[in-house]
Amino acid sequence: MRDQIELGVLAIVCGVVAGIALFVPFVAISYRRRGGLTFWRVVGWAAFLVYFFAIWTYTLLPLPDPDTIRCAGVELDPRGVIRDVQAGLRRPGNPLTSPEVLQLALNIVLFLPLGFFVRALLGRGFVVTVLIGLGVSAFIETTQITGVWGIYPCAYRVFDVGDLLTNTTGAMIGALLSLVVPRRHRGLARTDDADEPDPVSKRRRILVMFCDYLGAVLVQAAVALLVQLVLILAGRTDLSQDGTVASAAGGIVTAGLWLAVTLAKGRTIGDLAVELRYVGGPLPVPLARLLRYLGGIGGIVLAGMLPAPFNLLSAALAVAGVVMLFTTDRGRGLPGVLSGQRLVDAREDVVTPTAPVERESRSSG
Repeated sequence: MRDQIELGVLAIVCGVVAGIALFVPFVAISYRRRGGLTFWRVVGWAAFLVYFFAIWTYTLLPLPDPDTIRCAGVELDPRGVIRDVQAGLRRPGNPLTSPEVLQLALNIVLFLPLGFFVRALLGRGFVVTVLIGLGVSAFIETTQITGVWGIYPCAYRVFDVGDLLTNTTGAMIGALLSLVVPRRHRGLARTDDADEPDPVSKRRRILVMFCDYLGAVLVQAAVALLVQLVLILAGRTDLSQDGTVASAAGGIVTAGLWLAVTLAKGRTIGDLAVELRYVGGPLPVPLARLLRYLGGIGGIVLAGMLPAPFNLLSAALAVAGVVMLFTTDRGRGLPGVLSGQRLVDAREDVVTPTAPVERESRSSG
């Protein structure tokens, strides 16, 4: 039981880490293909990520000690699962608690979410969904029978054709259950109203700030980790011990990336993801863009690189940004105030007339 709990925790942790890494691209894709971001779509994809890792952890882990491994057999008779269940049902006691019946049920339940997610989130048809379920199950069984593709001298779990059948049955049931999700909410297809502008709300500005902050943290961490690794491999322990060089490199690359994007596109990475932009104002465009950069994530990153106590300016800018988000028109915040510009939906000038369609709620809350 303890092992199962630990595997579940591992799947959740891996899903959360993957979700954090993919959040900004997910927001950008959602706004371009669905016109916005909905709470239930975020929940659905987050659950899919956790499930993706759970299906591997529960079927392949824990890996055995190579010195104590026992070679497992092969069951190629698909009727074996029927015989096992029949034997469990004949055993005295509650038949529903017999290991054979529970194994059958767990094999079905384990792949039921796969069928649901593939059809509801990816928009695949029933036949394709069932084939994907069969393919994933076959890959897992093959991984087991080959000793994780040669890592072990032999299979440490039984290759069972019956598992292929029960797993595929679970995917089939999940595909059928996905029909409860309305068709317009299913799949990755681009909606007819994806280019129609939505009101510029403070909620969207919060999402912009979060995307910029999260993106900056991830880029800074990735660059710092890479530089630290290079220094270690180069034998420069004098530069890698305190991490100062790696941290500085991460900050410089991050600040430079956001500056280049802001000056070139007129929007930060967060603005681009959430389809917002600043317009108007009395200042020349290059100056306005630079001021917006300094009043947002760019200023926060640059100030954070200053020596103490001047680096406290980074926290002050962050607090001012949050406060002004709630106290300015449409949440244009400190970047809008410094540049004298107003905030609009970036799709306002690209909308084409379309026939009336039933719109999906785009609220992120």
